[in-house]
Amino acid sequence: MVSQNVVVSDAKTGIITVSTVSNSSVFTPSAQKPPTAPGYISISKKKLLKNLEINGAQSQRLNSWVDSMRASSPTHLKSLSSFSSEEEHNSWIKRHPSALDMFERIIEEARGKQIVMFLDYDGTLSPIVDDPDRAFMTSKMRRTVKKMAKSFPTSIVTGRCIDKVYSFVKLAELYYAGSHGMDIKGPTKGFSRYNKDKPSVLYQPAGDFLPMIDEVYKQLVEKTKSTPGAKVENNKFCLSVHFRCVDEKKWSELALKVRSVVKNYPTLKLSQGRKVFEIRPMIKWDKGKALEFLLESLGFENCNDVFPIYIGDDKTDEDAFKLLRERGQGFGILVSKFPKDTSASYSLQDPPQVMNFLQRLVDWKQMQQ
Repeated sequence: MVSQNVVVSDAKTGIITVSTVSNSSVFTPSAQKPPTAPGYISISKKKLLKNLEINGAQSQRLNSWVDSMRASSPTHLKSLSSFSSEEEHNSWIKRHPSALDMFERIIEEARGKQIVMFLDYDGTLSPIVDDPDRAFMTSKMRRTVKKMAKSFPTSIVTGRCIDKVYSFVKLAELYYAGSHGMDIKGPTKGFSRYNKDKPSVLYQPAGDFLPMIDEVYKQLVEKTKSTPGAKVENNKFCLSVHFRCVDEKKWSELALKVRSVVKNYPTLKLSQGRKVFEIRPMIKWDKGKALEFLLESLGFENCNDVFPIYIGDDKTDEDAFKLLRERGQGFGILVSKFPKDTSASYSLQDPPQVMNFLQRLVDWKQMQQ
């Protein structure tokens, strides 16, 4: 008699166990099946193969998530795995040149048009830090953004809730699109010269999801509390599960925990950014839609002489980059030290370079006046 190992997966926990069974107990026709001994599993060959196939698919999906989690970190060495050679890196730079190096060309493209600025926050205006509650922008960056808002209509478009990002930025002259654009508010002062009829905006396309978001938030807090370093952030209309401070050996475990909660809410979708899981309502709304809404609110709908510039560093910013390409107006700038697949036209390496670029725009504007 030959023994076989049977792989058994607990759907609730994701734990895979292996039990040893004999060929006779696994493959014996149903009419001749002997009683199942304690600790043994009797299943048909067809069911066994199906279980192995399912477990393999689950394992493959999990491995895919973990690989994506690794790649999402710009500081992780494997971020460079697909761009290992200097030649490949230089090729990427040619396709997405520095916005600072190409500044004169950018100004030439924007000449005679109204520049409208859209800025992500984390990783763009502030450095990426281990504790998301301490992602402070510098005083110099704040002064630069304030001058930018005086020169051009300017918006912050972020995955953060508006209250949180406003506590960081502390500028009333801006538009704020929080929760990946699902919570949009206009400035409390300024901008009337751009749109006298609508000096402020309030738009919340996912308002009906608030009770569900709060419910899922509580479940995620409870589910992840046993994972050291995991942090759940309630961004009002969406949720973020940060794993920046989680040991990489615990990433697969955390991914299973998050998915085990979200799978019970079919109207929510789970995506991934820079060392963060994002849970959002499954509606046709993203940072690109928010950008479009803000342009319309500012009076630039179907306008040929507008030049939007969107600067961001994360996957969620790609929706805005793609929209600008489709419109054939303005462009996106990806903030990254490492090559990434992107729809942005230009690149900057870090927040200090972003500040330099913004200051040059302000200086250029002042020279025109």
